[in-house]
Amino acid sequence: MIMDQAKMEEGIRLFLEGLDRGFEGDDQAATPGRVARAWAQELLSGYAVEPDGVLTYTPAPKGCGPVVVRRIHFASICVHHLLPFFGVAHVAYLPGDRLAGLSKLSRVVEAHARRLQTQENLTSGIVASIDRVLKPQGALALLEAEHTCMTLRGVRQEQSTMVTLASAGLYESDSGARSELLGLLRDQK
Repeated sequence: MIMDQAKMEEGIRLFLEGLDRGFEGDDQAATPGRVARAWAQELLSGYAVEPDGVLTYTPAPKGCGPVVVRRIHFASICVHHLLPFFGVAHVAYLPGDRLAGLSKLSRVVEAHARRLQTQENLTSGIVASIDRVLKPQGALALLEAEHTCMTLRGVRQEQSTMVTLASAGLYESDSGARSELLGLLRDQK
């Protein structure tokens, strides 16, 4: 996806003009360009990455147990209010024939998170990528996030969090296996 930074910059300039605030000095005059670059190059950088493409793998050893990565920090942008939400993702899968490197699970979370999202779609997108590419016996993602569209506006419930869960394969069909895995994902502070 190619982003039109000039169009984004113009939109930001119009937004700021709508606030009825002038641009005094060079520092503020450069704000629309800085904001457009931040959105295009950082906040929405996931559009430049194919999430499935970051999941490289090697053959899994026989009898390999679940692979669990806890507390992958992420930040995303709510598609409804264009405000950030951020938190942690806990990701797990039971390998079939393919084993991904540890950093690859973090990369797939980041590739999905750096797009306009809902947390529900983010959670299911992570599981879908793992399921498609690694073809595991089962996959699961549990995300907990604070949404600034709820903490800074509306009901203003500071520090409230939303928890979402998505699963595939064994972890979708076998409640015992899912419960065992969720026990591994719980914070062990």
